[in-house]
Amino acid sequence: MSDQIVVAGALISGAALLVAQRDRPPELAGLWELPGGKVADGETDEAALARELHEELGVEVTVGARVGADVALGPATILRAYRVTQTGGTIQPNDHRALRWITVDELDALPWVPADRSWLDELRAALAGQ
Repeated sequence: MSDQIVVAGALISGAALLVAQRDRPPELAGLWELPGGKVADGETDEAALARELHEELGVEVTVGARVGADVALGPATILRAYRVTQTGGTIQPNDHRALRWITVDELDALPWVPADRSWLDELRAALAGQ
């Protein structure tokens, strides 16, 4: 059996990053993350991320470059992040408690889902336009 891939999208607009507050499971509820979800069998990372962001946020996106390195979520689950650009739709929290735009100054203070913390340096650089 191959690893389960979970993809997350870093949607950056100007100098702000869209973050989503988890509603579940209980141990992660209230923490913030890059939105995304599981890659289905036969689906590419890019197709899965576009589908998940449409389901969760109501937006169409194009998927760009990878952000940071893969993060192991367990023995058979890998999390990876990509830059995304919104191309349509209106952002709404279909699957999260809340959504908000944060700036580079807010990155470190946010209570992140532990796995997503590993990308803070790359997100900082992206928000700084590097």
